Amino acid sequence: MGMIAAGGPDQMQRRQFLGLLGGAALPMQPGQFRLIAMNEEAKMVEKKVSYDVDGRKFEGMLVYDDSVKSKRPAIFMQPDWKGVCADTIGQARTVAGKDYVVLMADMFGAGYGDKPKTPPELAAGMRAVHDNVPFTISCGGKAYAALMAEANKAGLVDPAKIVAIGYCAGGGYALEQARAGADFKGLVVFHVTNPNPAQAGTPCNIKGRVLAIHGSADPVTPKPMMDALEQELTTAKVDWQIMTFGGAVHSFCDPTANAGPTRYDEKLCRKSYAMMREFIAETV
Repeated sequence: MGMIAAGGPDQMQRRQFLGLLGGAALPMQPGQFRLIAMNEEAKMVEKKVSYDVDGRKFEGMLVYDDSVKSKRPAIFMQPDWKGVCADTIGQARTVAGKDYVVLMADMFGAGYGDKPKTPPELAAGMRAVHDNVPFTISCGGKAYAALMAEANKAGLVDPAKIVAIGYCAGGGYALEQARAGADFKGLVVFHVTNPNPAQAGTPCNIKGRVLAIHGSADPVTPKPMMDALEQELTTAKVDWQIMTFGGAVHSFCDPTANAGPTRYDEKLCRKSYAMMREFIAETV
């Protein structure tokens, strides 16, 4: 069953998204991500995990609280177009808390997120992955396998409790993995970019539940694209929910976004993470 909370209609043109995303693209200074505060007593570990795809080196990351000794659900995370960087690691720390182990995928190559990039550079990197579906599925799969192997070796996760999340472009990548049959019990996408199949007619073999949390005024992914996602999931008989924040724009869970139509909203981000946690508890 689907749940839709409708807001006002989108008036922006998707072709403008590069300009709109400009202010959201630049990483913050190290240590600046504290808008969603972590418990300073938490022993957060950020462990790099390497893997190769087509002769290229990639470097994902495990993020978890080392003070917790019991096995936890695993959250496979596809970050936004900035890749693995200080900003997205901050998001992973917030998501992980004491309850989950986050497995961050790298889709752009080792070191990609170390230096700031311009919006056109970020868009080019995003499109290179989005337009190559076999690579998206292969790289995402290699990331998942390598990160899960490392997490299992350390005895961190319950292998029966695996979900995925994705932010912006990462949400689109996670959806492509799920369509290809990735064994996620559930998938949560936040203000997803490119929610529809990159290749028209791609079969929808999503095995788990889906929760999409979106803004009604998102100019990057307007309502017709979300309607198409809804229809795809309904036709495939997927257990789905689309929760829409009235008037919200793109990137409301990205503390670096401050460019008007791509704008962080602490209240909506907090609500989104509460929805995610409830969804995961119901799913696994």
